[in-house]
Amino acid sequence: MAGEALIVIDVQNDFCPGGALAVPEGDHVVRPINALIARFEHIVLTQDWHPAGHSSFASTHPGKTPFDMHAMHYGEQVLWPDHCVQGTVGAAFHPDLECTRAELVIRKGFRQAIDSYSAFFENDHETPTGLTGYLKERGIERLTFAGLATDYCVAYSALDARRSGFAATVVIDACRAIDLGGSLAAMTEKMKQAGVVLA
Repeated sequence: MAGEALIVIDVQNDFCPGGALAVPEGDHVVRPINALIARFEHIVLTQDWHPAGHSSFASTHPGKTPFDMHAMHYGEQVLWPDHCVQGTVGAAFHPDLECTRAELVIRKGFRQAIDSYSAFFENDHETPTGLTGYLKERGIERLTFAGLATDYCVAYSALDARRSGFAATVVIDACRAIDLGGSLAAMTEKMKQAGVVLA
């Protein structure tokens, strides 16, 4: 499908059952995503890739616990359990994910002082990952998203895709959510308002 790409978000061991930040049924996305991969010509994977002691980890803030909110220089940040640390098994893609045909892997969250949910921008909404330029140079205008988690990295990526001028579809059956404090309903509504198609 010329002009279209599948963006597979963070299907990594730490976001699957048994991982450090397991999304409920996170491994259930692998089979539908593999089916999508077989249908697309262009495939991009994203990978959470944190240095040890990342600023978004609760363990780096004395007195804080996972899922607390914390004021960072770029705004409010959820503090997470240590996860997807560079080079660890937890940061690796799920072993059953069909990665062979991926044209590009975008690594997110590798800057020590800032987290990154979106495939397009760090959490300051200003620092680009380079994905926009890559897609535009390739003539890709329509993006389909799947992966983990629906209400965080998938939603932020889809919203930034719309802001960057792309058509965006999220395949809900190929995603799973964390749903922290009503985050799934809130982000679903934001996606609808931004013109993201929920398929």
